[in-house]
Amino acid sequence: MSVWKLAWRSIWRNARRTLVTVAAMAFALWVMVLYSGIVEGYLMSMERDVLDFEVGELQVAHPAYRDDPSLYNLLEDSDAAIAALEAAGFRVAPRLIGGGLAAHGPQSAGVMLRGIDVARDGATLRVSERLAVGNWLDPSDPKGVVLGRRLARTLGATPGAELVVLSQGTDGAMANDLYTVRGVLGTVADATDRTAIFMVEQAFRDLMVVPTATHMLILQGPVGSTLDEARASASALLPGAEVRTWRQLMPIVAQMLDGTKALIFFVFFIVYLAIGILVLNAMLMAVFERIREFGVLKAIGASPGLVLSMILAETALQLALAISIGLLLAIPAGVYMSTVGLNLAGLSGTSVVGLSLPPRWIASFSPASVAGPVVILVIMVAMAVIYPALKAALIRPVQAMRTH
Repeated sequence: MSVWKLAWRSIWRNARRTLVTVAAMAFALWVMVLYSGIVEGYLMSMERDVLDFEVGELQVAHPAYRDDPSLYNLLEDSDAAIAALEAAGFRVAPRLIGGGLAAHGPQSAGVMLRGIDVARDGATLRVSERLAVGNWLDPSDPKGVVLGRRLARTLGATPGAELVVLSQGTDGAMANDLYTVRGVLGTVADATDRTAIFMVEQAFRDLMVVPTATHMLILQGPVGSTLDEARASASALLPGAEVRTWRQLMPIVAQMLDGTKALIFFVFFIVYLAIGILVLNAMLMAVFERIREFGVLKAIGASPGLVLSMILAETALQLALAISIGLLLAIPAGVYMSTVGLNLAGLSGTSVVGLSLPPRWIASFSPASVAGPVVILVIMVAMAVIYPALKAALIRPVQAMRTH
């Protein structure tokens, strides 16, 4: 009779213990697969929010702009820079940025004006997809603006409302004009929600008297390039400008994302440690109950290797059952979490390190997020069964048969 057939019969001699052990391992795997997918979806969502809605993969600016974000620290020859970057495969969104004061009726607030090239911005970033009400910017309507969510609430402004904007242009004169609110954004990021007013590029130039150049170029790297490769390429094309990656611009967010990835494995270890202890206990009980049986087997000529193989085969069969059940149960839950997700509408407006939580938390499952929990479970169970298996393999027949 084969070892596997003997092992299969043995694990069902105490069906209750086997079912409890298999159920515990299956449940742990189910939880860890879902947890892995949910956290991976959270990390991807937060990173995509940084890259697609706010910062981009890279930003190019005047060398002095980061330390002194002045209206006068412009990136000269920006048209030539944009042409060179686009020829190299970059997607480029030029941005003009300036501070000011906005008022609607009796309400007023400090604002950050953002002049954008609507076509290029739409091809590079996805801010327009977060529009909650109204319409996005239209170059044919230069007096139309879009407000951040909290700013619109502070001013009491809705689409169609008139907005007075006051600032100071590069010529030193008072800059003021009347604009119409075209739309209001949903949740993007804390700074955008509280202060942002988006307007078309030409409207910003007319208001702030900036006839040429730009303050910033937001870049998405060429397809297939790494972040460091894209930065090196952009720096080579623009030797007089400062090129920074999103990780350099938002180090706290980068550290948080990296730390969360490490947290996944820590949680895996804690949960699977408990499962390992359960497996260790179950296999020890199985060995102690069958000491006389193992003694008889060894007395009639069974080698230590055969006994060791039996114990390992029993554990492998239980583990295979647990993995099969856990993954089967994870499929419908995973489909639900990756399509419907968790509704976070009740947490609308909550921000983490300056990034607002998305209204819905969608899980993301990859081969790694599924294989990782399985591999770690196999390793922990294998470590847990070593001691009981060796104890059974090395038992002395005479002593075993005297055990009651």
